[in-house]
Amino acid sequence: MAGISMPNSNNPIANLFRYSDVIVAAAMLMIVIMMVIPMPPLLLDLLLTFNLTLALLIMLVTMYTTEPLQFSVFPALLLVATLFRLALNVSSTRLILLQGSAGQLIAAFGEFVVGGNPVVGFIIFLILIVIQFMVITRGAERVAEVAARFTLDAMPGKQMSIDADLNAGLISEQEARQRRREVEKEADFYGAMDGASKFVKGDAIAGIIITIINIIGGLIIGMVQRGIPFNSALQTYTLLTVGDGLVSQIPALLISTATGIMVTRAASGANLGSDLVSQVFGRSKVLGIVAAALLLLGLMPGLPRAPFIFLALLTGSLYYLMYQSERAVARAEAVPVKARETKATPENVLSLLPIDPLEIELGYGLIPLGDTDQGGDLLDRIIAIRKQFTLDQGLVVPLVRIRDNLQLKPNQYTIKIKGTQVAGGELIPNYYLAMNPGMVEAEVEGIATVEPVFGLTAYWITEDLKEQAEMAGYTVVDLPTIVATHLTEVIKKYGHELLGRQDVQTLLDTVRESHAAVVSELIPNLMTVGEIQKVLQNLLREGVSIRNMPLILETLADYARTTKETDALTEYVRQALGRAISRQHQIGREVSSVITLDPGLEQMIMDSIKRTEQGTYFALDPAVTNKIIGSLGREVQKMIGQGMPPIVLCSPLVRFYFKRLTERAFPALTVISYNELEPDTEINALGMVAV
Repeated sequence: MAGISMPNSNNPIANLFRYSDVIVAAAMLMIVIMMVIPMPPLLLDLLLTFNLTLALLIMLVTMYTTEPLQFSVFPALLLVATLFRLALNVSSTRLILLQGSAGQLIAAFGEFVVGGNPVVGFIIFLILIVIQFMVITRGAERVAEVAARFTLDAMPGKQMSIDADLNAGLISEQEARQRRREVEKEADFYGAMDGASKFVKGDAIAGIIITIINIIGGLIIGMVQRGIPFNSALQTYTLLTVGDGLVSQIPALLISTATGIMVTRAASGANLGSDLVSQVFGRSKVLGIVAAALLLLGLMPGLPRAPFIFLALLTGSLYYLMYQSERAVARAEAVPVKARETKATPENVLSLLPIDPLEIELGYGLIPLGDTDQGGDLLDRIIAIRKQFTLDQGLVVPLVRIRDNLQLKPNQYTIKIKGTQVAGGELIPNYYLAMNPGMVEAEVEGIATVEPVFGLTAYWITEDLKEQAEMAGYTVVDLPTIVATHLTEVIKKYGHELLGRQDVQTLLDTVRESHAAVVSELIPNLMTVGEIQKVLQNLLREGVSIRNMPLILETLADYARTTKETDALTEYVRQALGRAISRQHQIGREVSSVITLDPGLEQMIMDSIKRTEQGTYFALDPAVTNKIIGSLGREVQKMIGQGMPPIVLCSPLVRFYFKRLTERAFPALTVISYNELEPDTEINALGMVAV
């Protein structure tokens, strides 16, 4: 975590205590000896003063701590301080009972602080105990327990987040190890704080018991052994005991407060004082209301006016200062844009950098399509589209942002992928689009146009002609359907571009919950997230579903040891998904008609494949490429003329390269390899592509 300070050789305090381990060990031994060996009153005064100083130091350090791990030694220090305070209690009790005196500090607290009245002192002591035990200690104990539980529950998620950043290449292996150590230290700290808070609670209980024992024991020793009258014994031993209790409990109260501050502070980049001032006194309206309320209370009859009016003036002054500051900020923000451009900083424009993966822009005339208050159901249709793509393709389509764009024509819409327009069209509000599927000869009365998604001949018709057009054989759709259909086709075409590394990591995290073994085997030893992304993009590019992620990852784990080429790994995955691919294109249920490749052409393509250190590509003569495209075009037209979808069947070694060769001329052409067919599939070759 940022802000963790480490020991520095330039620190004079650290240089002074070079042998701090020996010093701490000796101090712990002395604490134990204090419980056994009597000490002179002067030394006891010095140690009691040191105890008060240590408690004050600990509390101030916690106030200036911004993150828990900056004071990670606090739980152990809390135990040492508690043990030290109990040792002082034992030493002071020994002196009180043996000599009837325990040094000047305890006597001063007994005489001066409580006015020599043992009853008043005992009551003040009890009040301190109640405050420490019932309020601060119990609250800190509960907060520490909850913080420890939540921190431990959040550890797996934090570890997975670190692994995700590592696999995505955002951090190095050393940074990942450092983050893991910090997560473990944070969990250990809160766990230790949960246990350390029990020491504070036990210390408060021990304080009450020690005080009662001192009073009773002092009365018995004074009256029985020394023959002191009851009143004198009560006065002497009670005052000393109460003084001892106050001297011990004030440092205990400071350390309990420090414990509460440490476990209740939320994540912040500033110390406690800065946070208090900025968050409590950061709103002028609140201060103004408080000042007015105090002034009204001060003017009411029967209430003391001086304190209320004094605080009202003080709060009102703070309100005036805050109000003037806010007005100055507002005036600075109201400066004309040209005047501010010269002072622009990177922080002013960083919010403009993010680009939406997928967005629809509407002209102002089409805004009702996306406004549910005006009856538009485009949002509901988009939700259905995203769900359907998840089920069919296994692709989690990112959120689609719909926004208006006044630069468009009123009835125009555009679809953008990562900020770049890839599709669009123009609609006519309150009209329906009647499309001719190719079998309608009669024309319908309307405005002739071209359907924006598939380029079909169409007409804009009014609602009263809708039924007539449907009876004539036209396909009639409303405006939201046009936009939704266009969006669907765009996602089909560019879905592979929408799959980013973070999306792949999310898919891997989901699979890890049920198939942890294959994910752990594959990542990061065999493949990176980026390489898996390329394989999945290759599949989506040809419309192959990636929903069966466990099978895809198992196949990659099988073959990633033999090759690192993502194109070759894609073919292995396609073969593993062969049954699904064949059924998707209606192959295997009956005799299937396909187009095959001439063996000589396949050999020519294989000979043209070039493998280099930078990757694999194939170099084919442009004249030969044109002949291949021409031959393929003739065969495709034959199959379309017979009412069958064109499917090319070829060798698995050339399938990928033939698809890349022809996808510009025939983007919707399906190319399947022999290894993707089921063994009992019957094939009918209707044509052959040859040169």
